[in-house]
Amino acid sequence: MKGDKMKYCDYVNVKQGSDSTHRFSNGNTLPLCQLPFGMTAFAPQTAQNSLRWYYQPKSRSFDGIRLTHQPSPWIADYGAVCFMPQRKPLNITEDRRWSGFRPADAVLKPYYLKYSLLRYFADIEITPTERCAVMKLTFKKDGGNFLSVLPVDGKYSYKFSAKKNTLYVTTDQNMGGDCKNFCEYLVIKFPQGSVDTDEIFTGRADTLKPGKSITGKDTGIHIGLNGDKTEIKIGVSYISFEQAQINLDREIGDKSFDEICAQGENIWEEYLSRVKIKPVDEKQFRTFCSCMYRAFLYPHKAYETDSQGNDIHYCPHTGSVKEGKRYTDNGFWDTYRTCYSFYSLCAKDELKDMISSFINEYRESGWLPRWLSIGERGCMPSTLIDAVICDCAKKGFISQKDLKTAFEGMKKHAEKEAEQDYFGRNGAKAYSKLGYVPCDRQRESVNLTLDAAYGDWCIAEIAKMLGDEKAEKKYRGRSKNYANLFDKETGFMRPKYSDGRFREDFSPIGWGRDYTEGSAWQNSFAVPHDIEGLAELYGGKEKFLKKIDELFETAPEYEIIGYNAEIHEITEMAAADFGQCAISNQPSFHIPYIYSALGETEKTAYWVKRICEEAFSYEDDGFPGDEDNGSMALWYIFSILGFYPFCPGKLEFVKGIKQVKSAEILGKKIDTESIEGNIIPYDYFI
Repeated sequence: MKGDKMKYCDYVNVKQGSDSTHRFSNGNTLPLCQLPFGMTAFAPQTAQNSLRWYYQPKSRSFDGIRLTHQPSPWIADYGAVCFMPQRKPLNITEDRRWSGFRPADAVLKPYYLKYSLLRYFADIEITPTERCAVMKLTFKKDGGNFLSVLPVDGKYSYKFSAKKNTLYVTTDQNMGGDCKNFCEYLVIKFPQGSVDTDEIFTGRADTLKPGKSITGKDTGIHIGLNGDKTEIKIGVSYISFEQAQINLDREIGDKSFDEICAQGENIWEEYLSRVKIKPVDEKQFRTFCSCMYRAFLYPHKAYETDSQGNDIHYCPHTGSVKEGKRYTDNGFWDTYRTCYSFYSLCAKDELKDMISSFINEYRESGWLPRWLSIGERGCMPSTLIDAVICDCAKKGFISQKDLKTAFEGMKKHAEKEAEQDYFGRNGAKAYSKLGYVPCDRQRESVNLTLDAAYGDWCIAEIAKMLGDEKAEKKYRGRSKNYANLFDKETGFMRPKYSDGRFREDFSPIGWGRDYTEGSAWQNSFAVPHDIEGLAELYGGKEKFLKKIDELFETAPEYEIIGYNAEIHEITEMAAADFGQCAISNQPSFHIPYIYSALGETEKTAYWVKRICEEAFSYEDDGFPGDEDNGSMALWYIFSILGFYPFCPGKLEFVKGIKQVKSAEILGKKIDTESIEGNIIPYDYFI
């Protein structure tokens, strides 16, 4: 930490949160080598036969560098291709091709990866642009050296053109959802004279034979190389080989590996320095820089620019090419809580493009998005895109034309249900009729009801902006529907049947069934738009805050009611010492800030400071649970800066505790402690 001349990238641990397993998450992250919001990312693959958990920082084996788009192991990957330097005997499968390496020799930066493979006497390095990359191979033995381009899952095709010194690759690898005719196209350009065209082999597993092309599942190709050093340029497209070549020419052209690497470093330095702090110690600074890196990875750009300079994109809903920008790889149930409020401060130009593209999903699919991973996956419940739209609209990031389209889409999913359950609000019709989602018709009915009430408040706010008084009145009234599930006797939100009865077998520590990834303790207080109204249900602020005291004082015990087995979020909550505040998962993010939202900033300060110091670090196990596309990293960033977006859609933040010596955002000094009261207006940061 040597002032403005230091390099922020040197303090980033790209492996932060990657020391995770299926049963216990310390982040469930990947050490991604990509540019901010870039379409292409690259990561080391170290875990055998794993489509989802394919990297483990403690592993001493290396299976290749993977072209990846994976936003989460739970969502998995699409368009994945593996690159591996080899020597004979050549192998396709991970269990045979892997090589050992010395961890001390590996270099992992936001803009650069390097591994030295002991088995193959080879170094592999890669540095990305937004849609392309340059790969450098260095072999320590002459002759018999290969670059293998290998499958992950799905159908692949490979064709090498000796005339153009170019390998053409396609894959349809994806994990389902709404993605018609998905295909990724790779143009892999080798330097003149670098390929031994007599030494090209294709096949599956043990069936390798000479040949320059092959198509099918589990197929791969091995390109023989002349010389001991080669720089290979990779263009990627979701549209065509021609577009992949355009991307390659535009983003790389004649530039060398070192030039692209330096360019990537400069881009990351600019993004990482958009928020500057004077930390209390080096641990805090390393954690801060690593979280800032996480903040700018998602959503991924999914658009390209054609030869005429027009932005175009593959439309997964129709399988055709459409005009305009598109972003993907984001689940709004997670990210609405922190990410887009942060972008409204630190990535304003990008946010305008993001929100416009999300609204355009409605034009192309008939529904606003829920969980995009190339296409709509609908992984989590509810339509929290409502909150993102409301927040962006009130802060001036949405055009009038887009706002009218968004309003139409918001009203649609508030009233109607889609034929495919990954679109829209589940239980929307019953909610519209009864004022809650009944538990005998939908799982996770409590969360569906509370999220719908918040979504209705967002719709009312948009209606007010558009001057639609009738719609504003209707949805403002519906935004109070959270009260329909409140049980005064227990002080929890409880599920109801269609006939209005509470479900009988209630346990406040029962996870699942009626609650999303939690119990009544974690999910009963999700009323950010009307926290004062929620307090009144308890008999006033003091009684309500006693309930929050009880939450933190109650041991992290649990019962498994709605799952077939213990889910990792349960294990992570119980492993911490924050009572029933499961900071390991998004539904608890706002809970420590409830105190401050109602004027008790000291209690918020106590819990937030303790959580930051005990649950977060820059280490490989540095998160208390799934990081989820920047959402958890930004909880930490907001929390050490001393403010938090308690209710996206309101032009304010609630005060926390400033844990750094000083901070500035885009050159503006931030001193939240100087502001009286518990609320910090958004305008303060402008």
